[in-house]
Amino acid sequence: MKSIIQSPDDQRARSSDCLTSLTRHRSSGLHVAIIMDGSGRWATAHGLARSEGHQAGMSAVERVIEAASELGIGVLTLFAFSQDNWQRPAAEVAGLMRIFEQFLVSEAPRLVERGVRISVLGRRDRLPAPLLTAVSDAEAASLCGGALHLRLAIDYSGRDAILRAACRLNGQRQVSPELFGRLLAEGRDAAEPVPDVDLLIRTGGEQRLSDCPLWEIAYAELVFTDCLWPDFGAVELEAALRAFHARERRFGRILEPVAS
Repeated sequence: MKSIIQSPDDQRARSSDCLTSLTRHRSSGLHVAIIMDGSGRWATAHGLARSEGHQAGMSAVERVIEAASELGIGVLTLFAFSQDNWQRPAAEVAGLMRIFEQFLVSEAPRLVERGVRISVLGRRDRLPAPLLTAVSDAEAASLCGGALHLRLAIDYSGRDAILRAACRLNGQRQVSPELFGRLLAEGRDAAEPVPDVDLLIRTGGEQRLSDCPLWEIAYAELVFTDCLWPDFGAVELEAALRAFHARERRFGRILEPVAS
């Protein structure tokens, strides 16, 4: 993908043209977040190197993106690499960074054609230069996408995001949830706040949050599945959504029966 350079006038015109599509995600569709876990264990179970499991996991990413819009999802957040993942072997980390770069370079053009907007959350000062270029190009090329907002969390920490937002308060004593949400967006390199997560799915059989976007999942429904991430696809996503729709979301209220 070639680097995109636009004049200030072009950027302003494009930003104006995108206003409708950028707000569409806030008012339509569910926000689903997925902690993609189990790729390494999948590889071990198949007698493969862990790197091959991570590569297989990207096929699952493509399947889920393909199914998301058809299943009523407006925002899809994929938790790809946490800040704690830097503690993994250097070779594995380097391989993951290359996989992320390759995915953005190869898939972004197709996603743009399908109206998918791409955003990357998390710190950028520790990412390799080729990945940073791929991130910038994908975000710029997909800015007007209105069919689905795909957010990839790379070098992300929910606790770190909250701490950074708190540091931006500048002594303010009255802080609304909306203001704090905007501060969180600034701190994680997001373009703007998005709706809270409706459904959080974790694959791989573990039942923990692993420092994912903690502010956004305050009222999320949680679905944990034993399915390892490379085996996850449209069928599993649809099953999680059925479980979600079967639940009664009260948000602290008592729902009175509707009189007939």
